[in-house]
Amino acid sequence: MRSVPVLSRGDKFTFGQSTKQIVDFLGLNERSGPELSTTELAARVDKYMGAALELIPLMPYDRLDTFVPGRPRSYRTLAFHLFRVIQAFLDANQGTQLEQAHFREEPAPDADTAALVAYGQGVRQRFQAWWQAGDTAASKSLPTYYGAQTLHELMERTTWHCGQHVRQYMMLLEKEGVTHSTPLKAPDFTRLPFPQNVWDG
Repeated sequence: MRSVPVLSRGDKFTFGQSTKQIVDFLGLNERSGPELSTTELAARVDKYMGAALELIPLMPYDRLDTFVPGRPRSYRTLAFHLFRVIQAFLDANQGTQLEQAHFREEPAPDADTAALVAYGQGVRQRFQAWWQAGDTAASKSLPTYYGAQTLHELMERTTWHCGQHVRQYMMLLEKEGVTHSTPLKAPDFTRLPFPQNVWDG
């Protein structure tokens, strides 16, 4: 194992990235598959991207180098990252193995809100084109660093991963005193395995 989280039991171990893998590894009698269909997930992730494209331009440029609470990630990088996770999902659908390094990629150090929005719009358009093209069988196997995952499983993870960062961006705007229309409400986060907290404890 070369990354975390890892779950071990005796001399056996598994990555802690997939709920299904964890449940199977522990032999639990728990339902672990996605609650939302791929169609519902596509609508949800598109809504998250739309919300992000509405929120990102509201952040003052002089705050983009500020770090988020609890980790050395700037507001600029967070805005980029929430779309990068979707790009990585789309790349996996084309056969590129999903690697942790994909999530560590950074935007240009001087990227302004217009550049971040342009990147996000491009990813959203690519996602919409992929979905409309129809190569979206839920059982399709996709390569990842923690083992092959079905499209349905990786799509769920991608959806809540993006949505969690949009939750964070809304809170960052409030922290910076920027009012906004709060494009996402509590029902937009249901039936997905979101962390309880917006930020790590």
